[in-house]
Formats: sequence, C-alpha cells, structure tokens
Amino acid sequence: MADRIQESVQEPSACVRARRVFAPGWRLRARRWVFAGGKSVTGLIGGHPFFTGWAGTIIATAMAALTYAALYEGRAEELRHAVENSSNIVRIVTSDIARNVELYDLSLRAVVSGAQQPQTWELPATLRQRMLFDRATAASFLGGAYVLDAQGHVKASQSGVLTPGVSLADRDYFVAQQRDPHAGLFISKPYRSRLRQGVLSIALSRRIDAPDGTFAGAALLGVRLEYFEQLIDRIDVGQRGGVFIIMQDGTLLASKPMMPLGIGANYASWHNYKIISRHDTGTFTAHSEADGVLRVYTYAHVDNTPIIVGVAPAVDDILAGWRRRASIALAMTTMFGGAWVAVSWILAFVLRDKVLAQAALQRLALTDPLTGLANRRALDERLNSEWRRAVRLQQPLAVLFLDIDHFKLFNDTYGHGAGDEVLALVAERIASGSRRAVDMTARYGGEEFAVVLPGTPLAGAQKIAEKIRRRVESANLSHSGSRYGRVTVSVGCASCEPPVGGSAAQLLAAADVLLYEAKSAGRNQVHAKEWTGEAGAANAPPAA
Repeated sequence: MADRIQESVQEPSACVRARRVFAPGWRLRARRWVFAGGKSVTGLIGGHPFFTGWAGTIIATAMAALTYAALYEGRAEELRHAVENSSNIVRIVTSDIARNVELYDLSLRAVVSGAQQPQTWELPATLRQRMLFDRATAASFLGGAYVLDAQGHVKASQSGVLTPGVSLADRDYFVAQQRDPHAGLFISKPYRSRLRQGVLSIALSRRIDAPDGTFAGAALLGVRLEYFEQLIDRIDVGQRGGVFIIMQDGTLLASKPMMPLGIGANYASWHNYKIISRHDTGTFTAHSEADGVLRVYTYAHVDNTPIIVGVAPAVDDILAGWRRRASIALAMTTMFGGAWVAVSWILAFVLRDKVLAQAALQRLALTDPLTGLANRRALDERLNSEWRRAVRLQQPLAVLFLDIDHFKLFNDTYGHGAGDEVLALVAERIASGSRRAVDMTARYGGEEFAVVLPGTPLAGAQKIAEKIRRRVESANLSHSGSRYGRVTVSVGCASCEPPVGGSAAQLLAAADVLLYEAKSAGRNQVHAKEWTGEAGAANAPPAA
C-alpha cells in the first residue's frame, strides 16, 4: 500500500501531464494570435493612413451623437417630470374642490330637508334659523346660505337678514331648479351678489318641493371666489407659468397670472380651451393666446362638477436648468470632439506622409535610378514569386536576357555620359516592347537587362524578344564600333513550364546562356529554347 501511495505521489496524473504537454502550445498559439491581430491592425492603419482620420471622426461623431441623445433624453425627462408635478398639483386641487363641493352639498341637503317640513316654518325665527343653517356654518369661504321662495325672494338666511325687495328669480341657479325637477346640485356661473354688496361668488343650489311636488323654491349656498384664488395663490409654477380654474362652458373662475378678460369672462372661443374641453384629463404643449408663452398644459375635470383645473408651467422655466447643463455639455463635447477629430486627421496626414516616404524608399530600393526600371533585387523577388505562381496555376513562364552589343566600346568611344543616355533609351524600348501589366522589365546590371513574362509560352516570348530587338535597332543610335553601325541588343529567350526546369534561377541562367550564344553567333539576334533543366534539351526554332 505504501508503495502505491508513493507511486501515486511521484507519478503525475493524466490531467497534469496533459496540461504540461498542451499548455505551452496554447500559450504559443495565443501569443501568435495576439501578435497577428496587432500586426493586422498595424497593417490596416499603415496601408490606409486616412483610416485613422476617418476612425477618429466616426468615433467623435458617435460620442457626440451619444451626448446629444443623452441631452435630448434629459430634456424629455425634464418635461416628463414637469408633467408629473403638474398632474400632482392638479390632483390635489381637484380633490380639494371636490371635497368642499361635497361638504357644501351636504349642507344644502340639510337646508332642503328642513325647508320641506311644514313644522319648520312654525318654529320661532331664531330656532328655525339654527335648524336650517347650523350645518352650513361649518363650510369654508361661505358667502351666505339662503332659502328662496317660489318667486325668488329670500325666505330665510343664515345671517337672519331678509331683503324682501330683492328678487333672485332671474339667476341661473334659481331658473335651473325652477325648470327642472331633477336638476339636483347646480353650480352657477360667477356673479356679483345682490345680497352681499357685489362680492364675486358662485352659487350652489338645490330644489325645494312643496308637499304636492310643485316648485316651492330653492336652497342656496354662495361661495366666494376667494376660495379658488387662495387655492392657486399657493401654487408655484415658475416665473412664467400659469394656473387656472375654469368652468365647462369656458367661464373663468380664477387664474394666475390674471387672464386679460378677467374673472367671469368666457374663453370658450380660445384655441387652448377647445383642446381642454374635448377630454376629462390631458396634457398638451401650446402657446398661450394671452401672452404667447409656450407652456405645458395639464388639466382635469373636478368630479361631479362643471369645473376644470389646469396647471401650465412655461417650457422656458422647465428647461432653464437643463439648458445650462446642456450648454456646458455641448461646449465640452464640441471642444473635445473637435480636438479629437483634428488630432486624428493630423495623425492621418503624418501617417500618409510616412507611407509615401516609405513607398518612395521602397521604390528606390527596388528601382534602378538611371533607367527607372526594377533593379536586380526586385527582379529576383519577382521571378521567384512568378515561379511559385506558375507552379500553382500550371502556366508557362518565360525570361528574356538582353545585352547591349559592344557597350564597353561605345563608352570608350562616345563617353560615359552618352552611354547613360543609351542605357535609358534602350530601357524605354525594352519596357515598351512588353506592355502587359503582369510583365516585368529590370536592369540586371551594367548593360544587361531582363524581362519576366508570366503565362507566356516560348513562341510568344520569342516574338516579344524579336520586337524589342527591332525597336532598339530602329532607334538608329550611331555606334561606329559595331558592324551594324548602330546600337543593337542580343537576346537570350528561355521558357519552361514549372516545376519543369528546376527553379527560377536556373531558368534565368538558361536565358543567360542563350544570350551568349546569340552574341557568339554574331550579335543583334535572338536565341530561344524551351528549357527542361536537362542537358540536350530541345532546341528552339531558328533565330531571326
């Protein structure tokens, strides 16, 4: 047993061994993945320098859009909060009015009940007055309680004062009860009291019936408009806000600030009232017809009454704090966003200049400065690349190797300056002789040039070589040291179908051998051969 325990301690488990084997590999792959990701991002930015500018612009725009969206949501939230506050105020005021109307109605019912009992009128005046109006004394802002007879004269009053010369038969609260046995509780329009020195009031009335059911008069409670004024005076809706209490028919009971037509005037023709009269409750935003201020109106009808309560804070007051915060946020967003965009584009142009400089350096590294053709290094890289492509696509590959005939003698005769001009002209004729985008012309060194012809069989390569030779000869550049009296070139042309032929270097070497064959045969000619990489390969067609 001890041996097995010792063995289990010394021998790691299969999971541990697996972690030891695979963990380094996973870490290596993770590092490679991170490196490759970073390299790809760097390559993207390096290959597209304006990506940085556009990315910075997009990021700044997105951040600005988010800021603007947040500010807009903040504005909406301020308005929603204002509507909630207004709704709460309207709810409190309507509840207060509804509760008081209910108390007034209870008082009226007590007056009606007492007035319809015949024995009440047999009581002494003081006792009768106490029995009829005792409950009405508890009502706040009461302007008076009365019993009117069928002709509209005061039959009894809370104060005990009777005014036999005053008739109230023309008042709407009396006419409504006189005409409709089922009128119930009636709330009148504002009026100036004839019994109380013209105090602005509204009346709540109920019908009094005779024992036979005929109209015997009305019970009346007068309520001073001070009640509505004190309700709205305690409400703070901002410097330019407004509060109003209005009747269903458009008659104003109270307002803050005071409406231009005053208390008791009818506003049924005003646009905002038409909106309010359509629904029991609601909220809308509109300009006031009184002063042109844009306000958010929240309103509700008082239950079982023709009274409407509205609260209308000004939009400018609601958004004053938000606008201060928004102006700071917008300024900061604009400033920092603009700075971000500016820095991004400055960096983009710096990267652009760096990319251009790198491209120029790369061109210089791969370009012959005298002729403008690719140099030996570029030739080797391109030839190897085309060899691999030809192997992959199973296409032929051809190479031309060219040399200016007797060029050393030309330099000795005409000078190196003239020799450089000849090199540049011959390079131009060679490059123009192979016009395909996939072809490559390079200066191999000295007076030697090479042309890579991807996807070109031997016959096509030989035609191009002959074309180049004729173009150089037709330039008619004098060369006294040549048997032809002008500057000419000799061309070696080798073609194969990779991987047959060995390698790109062997194909180029084969073209070089063919070039020297052309020189040995008298110069100013093309020697071509299909290269197989073996001695005794098939000879090419006769050179022109």
